[in-house]
Amino acid sequence: MKATLPTSIKIPKVLTIAGSDSGGGAGLQADLKVIAALGGYGMSVITAITAQNTLGVTRIQDVDLDVVEAQIDAVLLDIGADIVKIGMLASPEIVLTVANSLRRHGVKNIILDPVLRATSGASLGGDDTAQAMIKELFPMATLITPNLDEASLLLGREVSGPEDFKLAAQELLDMGPQAALIKGGHLDTKHTQLIDFLMWRTVEDGLEVIQSKEFKHYRVPTENTHGTGCSLASAIATYLADGHDLSHSVAKAISYVEAGLEAGRFLSIGEGPGPLWHMFEFYPTALPKEEG
Repeated sequence: MKATLPTSIKIPKVLTIAGSDSGGGAGLQADLKVIAALGGYGMSVITAITAQNTLGVTRIQDVDLDVVEAQIDAVLLDIGADIVKIGMLASPEIVLTVANSLRRHGVKNIILDPVLRATSGASLGGDDTAQAMIKELFPMATLITPNLDEASLLLGREVSGPEDFKLAAQELLDMGPQAALIKGGHLDTKHTQLIDFLMWRTVEDGLEVIQSKEFKHYRVPTENTHGTGCSLASAIATYLADGHDLSHSVAKAISYVEAGLEAGRFLSIGEGPGPLWHMFEFYPTALPKEEG
């Protein structure tokens, strides 16, 4: 076994458990880009293979349960992870396999992005999968990050606007996670300012206290929004693994995604809604200068 050198450097280790997006804009491909861009070491467990591009999802193939379990074991038995980010789990059986594996390894820090439907409308899960997540993974989760559609599916009622966020977050928190972030990116276009709502449990003087915070930010005028949910959850996970507290991690992650959307406004990747530009710090984008 390799000994740890006294001069060794540690960086945040983030494991993403998610589906593969062949187009590279979302799923574990986006997760790994985010983790690398923010200075973490990314590892992956593939739960499903999707045939996907900017126009939509054309096919999904679940990975065999024993292969999912073997991937988790391989990473955690050797490298370990400071935090685990979970994305697409396309069936109740995969949810149970992931939950059992993480319990067996004693994983404590989990960011769960309950991906149940693609922005294009393709189903990436369903009611049975949602119920399995609530039962198996919510009680283990440090944070869950549903968008409006996912929050509505999880609660069995419509969550349509900021006026619904506080009650919805409380109901989600009652299902077991330590914190819930309701993402407002799917608010209709009359909302030029977007709101994300965070509610979390904390302990003060030995008593549990519920805190909440709104994060207001402007809507970036772009069609290139593919992968924003995956990217936000992965950014939060990486910042948490790097030692930031929850509220600060969420704020920094929102700023990162906003900057990525701004940098990706004029990128031409595919015929449909393209991805944000994850590497804006390293490779800035700009429109060509007009010749005078």
